[in-house]
Amino acid sequence: MNKNFIDLFGDIPEFKSWKEISQINKGWSTDEKFYIENLEGKQFLIRLNNISEFDKKQSEFNAIKLISSSKINMSNPIAFGTCCNNQKVYMILTWVDGESAEEILPNLSGNEQYNLGIEAGIILRKIHSIPIESIIIECEKDFRKKVETKIIQYKNCGIKVPNDKQFLEFIIGNLGNLNDINQTIRHGDYHVGNIIITKDRKIGVIDFNRFDFGDPWKEFNRLMTFSRKISIPFAKGQIDGYFKNKVPDLFFKLSALYTAYDSLFSIISTIPFGGEDIKNTICLSKMIFDDYNGFDSYIPKWYR
Repeated sequence: MNKNFIDLFGDIPEFKSWKEISQINKGWSTDEKFYIENLEGKQFLIRLNNISEFDKKQSEFNAIKLISSSKINMSNPIAFGTCCNNQKVYMILTWVDGESAEEILPNLSGNEQYNLGIEAGIILRKIHSIPIESIIIECEKDFRKKVETKIIQYKNCGIKVPNDKQFLEFIIGNLGNLNDINQTIRHGDYHVGNIIITKDRKIGVIDFNRFDFGDPWKEFNRLMTFSRKISIPFAKGQIDGYFKNKVPDLFFKLSALYTAYDSLFSIISTIPFGGEDIKNTICLSKMIFDDYNGFDSYIPKWYR
């Protein structure tokens, strides 16, 4: 066994039963991730963070336990604690075997992509249906404050997004569509990059490190800005599966509002990362502007 692995994991109780450890370098999170296989051939994922992240990661582990109660196919919680002489916090999760939907979907037929999207939508609805403490969100009041803050930041950021006038007019003009709602638990980053397609063509969900609570329909922001680029049939299927083919008009209005907000104001957080990221953000805003026909429509043209 590699000495570095012994130093990292040696004080984890399950370590003695592990026969294979390999680091995973995919994904955007700051977690150190490792694939684990034990002597019985069972597969696991371990995520490591600095001990300063203990409280945050404990909350994440508890959220994963809560979401696992929905019985969806996902990376289920196994163990949580500290290691590396209390310098690291770890969580052990079950391994979801398969391949990323981001990579698999383009190789499937349109009908297969759509059906997998249906399943992804059903799973997302199960997540949003998990009982939690009932807390009413004052959506319009809270979101209006966010918009006012972002407008100031945007005007001072030094880079302008094409068609920003139309973005702003649409955002401000549609704030009245927001209603007070009961918050739900959310995956926080639900898109094809965090969805696994298993060998038997089933959906598995991973990477809950951005979980949060709020308006469940805002969870579709990653579909509108990312999943849609990979597979339009999958994106359509996710919407139809979530709403059982009865999509309320208000969903499209709010989804367009959230998507416009994200597409315009993401430039603010992108600037520190420099040229290529700024270019990609501008390209994304152009795609969204086109999807909504310059915001003359609140239903993306690829869905109709």
